[in-house]
Amino acid sequence: MTASANFANVARRLRLPLGFVLGAIYLLVARPTPLLLAIGGTIAFIGVLIRGWAAGHIVKNDQLATTGPYAHTRNPLYLGSFLIAVGFAFAAHWTMLLLVGVFFAVIYGPTIQREREYVRGRYPEAYREWAAHVPLFFPRLTPWRGGSGRTHTPFSWALYFRHREWQAGLVFVLVIVWLALVAWQVVDVPTFGGMRDST
Repeated sequence: MTASANFANVARRLRLPLGFVLGAIYLLVARPTPLLLAIGGTIAFIGVLIRGWAAGHIVKNDQLATTGPYAHTRNPLYLGSFLIAVGFAFAAHWTMLLLVGVFFAVIYGPTIQREREYVRGRYPEAYREWAAHVPLFFPRLTPWRGGSGRTHTPFSWALYFRHREWQAGLVFVLVIVWLALVAWQVVDVPTFGGMRDST
């Protein structure tokens, strides 16, 4: 196994634990203003919607998902997670966007690469055509409607709940409520490491 493959394995195992640790630290130090929370919360909510949309279209290890958000980007789940992180980072302080960028490049980059190799090996012909028209991460504006033998797969609430994507929505609501309480100073929290924007 190559060094890059080893690192991809380590990154895949660390992304959730690191995400939880950074999330907990974030909740302790974030001091959003109402304006920043409104803007950042909107961006994060778009990410939640994209993840939910993607979860209702993907059937893991069964078929290649190329409809719904997968007609815009090959990684809508990661794009949604990225927007959630960007939104919450922006709500706290714009400098936290740098941390989000580094985290995704170092941790999620190798994970996306490894998953791309797996999917390409599993569906070589379909993936080659899909990859030729649909970007890896940042989405195209219009959906790709081509594909040999490709049929439209409608959104499925059963898949959404099977993938437990509702948990991302619940976490979003809880974090927004906490940040709103902090922003409007309803709760009294320590000021150490506070990141309230002075503008």
